[in-house]
Amino acid sequence: MLQYTKGKAISVEVKMPEPYFCRSLLKKSLSTLVCASHKLLSQRVNGKLVALKVIRLQEEEGTPFTAIREASLLKGLKHANIVLLHDIIHTKETLTLVFEYVHTDLCQYMDKHPGGLHPDNVKLFLFQLLRGLSYIHQRYILHRDLKPQNLLISDTGELKLADFGLARAKSVPSHTYSNEVVTLWYRPPDVLLGSTEYSTCLDMWGVGCIFVEMIQGVAAFPGMKDIQDQLERIFLVLGTPNEDTWPGVHSLPHFKPERFTLYSSKNLRQAWNKLSYVNHAEDLASKLLQCSPKNRLSAQAALSHEYFSDLPPRLWELTDMSSIFTVPNVRLQPEAGESMRAFGKNNSYGKSLSNSKH
Repeated sequence: MLQYTKGKAISVEVKMPEPYFCRSLLKKSLSTLVCASHKLLSQRVNGKLVALKVIRLQEEEGTPFTAIREASLLKGLKHANIVLLHDIIHTKETLTLVFEYVHTDLCQYMDKHPGGLHPDNVKLFLFQLLRGLSYIHQRYILHRDLKPQNLLISDTGELKLADFGLARAKSVPSHTYSNEVVTLWYRPPDVLLGSTEYSTCLDMWGVGCIFVEMIQGVAAFPGMKDIQDQLERIFLVLGTPNEDTWPGVHSLPHFKPERFTLYSSKNLRQAWNKLSYVNHAEDLASKLLQCSPKNRLSAQAALSHEYFSDLPPRLWELTDMSSIFTVPNVRLQPEAGESMRAFGKNNSYGKSLSNSKH
């Protein structure tokens, strides 16, 4: 049997005959693996590489609801910018989610390229993130745990939303959900202040944080202590809210005006100077990083922002399952210190950005 830490992913190469996935062969392949805790293993069986999210089941607890939620949501999502769930294998001891294999994530990519990413690459990553979010938001699904670790990056630069364990299908208007979602650095101020009524705007705050982090090379709001510290870092840049700037803020459970330092809002470039190096980047970031959730730009609206105006028009015409890299001249640029052959020739659409400081 597989011995593995709950929720840990491993990769294994198995034969995947077309047009369907060979479940019996996968089971046979899995039975040959013995995996120690916190290690990654791969096995080559002349086939397609897949990633396995193996969740050990406790007899007294049953199947974790987060795993059921993730599996049920992903089974219905087919999009180039959402990780593909090939199959689900449920045994008495484990629940195994079989995903397409993607070799890294945005967190690791940024760690490998410190100091901020090439501005053209930031634009392509952000476009793909918004494209995937627009797709799920139109289907009334919130991700609820956006962070760089949950954005997978393929070797060609495809970005894919992953880890839907906290994701939730919602109805309109939004219902009351748990506020214990989203890693602290990417958690919006309304949720930090105890709001449990939210919609797709929850994800859009995370988009703004990730956008700034890709450009600047450091997390936008890296709280070091607790929720109070996290809110102080947000208010230092965006200003301490009041009923004029954020109607209804005084009714939030954890908002106590006397607990917060009174800050005035500032231009985002004062906090993150590299936003000023790229045309329209500061404006887009400012429309995503709004304390009042109702003021945040939607994913669909963000895709139409002027920041993306120099991308090829064909990107907006792609079918859901088509990669942006099927459009001619759209490819990643080498990051600082990388050889040109790593990603191919310069693309033509972003010459103005290529000459920007970064």
